[in-house]
Order: sequence, then C-alpha cells, then structure tokens
Amino acid sequence: MPAIRVQDLSHSYGHYQVLRQVTLEISQGTCYTLLGANGSGKTTLLRILATLLRPTSGRIEILGRDGVTDKTLIRRSLLFLAHGSHLYEELNALENLQFALALRGLFPTPRQLKLVLDRVGIGAFASMKVRHYSAGMKKRLSFAKAMLAAPDILLLDEPFTALDHSGVELVQDYIREVLNRNGTILMSTHDPEKARVVSQQVGLLRQGTLHPWTWRQKDAS
Repeated sequence: MPAIRVQDLSHSYGHYQVLRQVTLEISQGTCYTLLGANGSGKTTLLRILATLLRPTSGRIEILGRDGVTDKTLIRRSLLFLAHGSHLYEELNALENLQFALALRGLFPTPRQLKLVLDRVGIGAFASMKVRHYSAGMKKRLSFAKAMLAAPDILLLDEPFTALDHSGVELVQDYIREVLNRNGTILMSTHDPEKARVVSQQVGLLRQGTLHPWTWRQKDAS
C-alpha cells in the first residue's frame, strides 16, 4: 500500500487552475522531492495532502484513507511543516512545543524537551520568546516539534530555507532518520542539491502539471 496516492487531482482558485490532473504515488520509507517555479502549485499540493484544502476534483489517499472523508484520522499520522514558522510569537520554545504537541495528545517530559532543543541547537534559548528568534532558529524549532511528534508522513515546504550549513545537515540527518523507521516524506524545495542527497524520487511541477523527472535531467539542464 502506498503511503501517499494521488489520482487525477485538480484544484482551482476561482477561474485559475493551479493543479491539473496530478497523479502520484509515494511508497512508505521514501523521500520524494517536488521541484517547480513559484506559482507552479507545489504548496497547494502540500496543503491538499495535509487536508487543509479540499481538491476541486480527483482523489487522494494517505495510508489507505480517503483524504476528504477521513481527514481527522489522517491528521493523527501526518505533520505539515509549512514555509512559514506558524509558531506563537509570545510563547517561548518550550511553551510552543508543549502546546503544539498537546493538540496531538502528546506530552513530552522536561528531559525529552531539553534533549530535542539541544539537538536542534537552540537549547540555550529555550526560555526566550519566539518573537526574538531569527528565521533559522524558528525553522529549527519547527523541526524539534516534528522530532517529538514522530509522524508517519512528513510534508515539508522549503525545509532548507533560512538554515545555515549545520542546520541543513541537521534536516538531512533527520530525514534519513524518518526514512530508517519507514516514515515517508514529501518535500518541495528550491534547493534541489540539498534535497538530492536524501531523496529517492523527484518530480517537476510545471504550470500545475506533474512531470516525471530524474536527477540526471537536473545535471543535464
């Protein structure tokens, strides 16, 4: 059973069609990279798979469940890290993690919180309000949330943005960890070289249509 199955998926905003009959299958234990220019539909596709948008037409399945009728169950197994941080600016790092994870029915211990914040490199700033964080620190905090949530499926929108070299390596190592436990990742990125080292599959969205792609094509382009 594929972890993610998309069949003839289309989506429109008013008269503008942003996705056109997209068909895609991603097996469990696979990292799939989605390439494409701004406006090609990458974020829209991720939002539909995260059950935040209802497609105009077509069908999606996440771990065998219908993406429209079973979205409550799907959300228990899935985590979407959007391009923006979506953190609470007036809470500190610990409070952000505790709040976000409590919504998923998870209550990490103080030791678990400390270990994960140290792992992502912001343990010294655990009590600082997030509004004082840099963009890179916010990105690291988002990944700390993912590490504690341990979802079966992880959707990543521009995961390498705002990260320095050590942050990029942190994300790459975490992706490998997810794959080693048979988790599944779909990411969109403008940094294909950073994604290439951890991805098994790649596709190109162009004007809302998904095209087969290989890393060799990238080398030749």
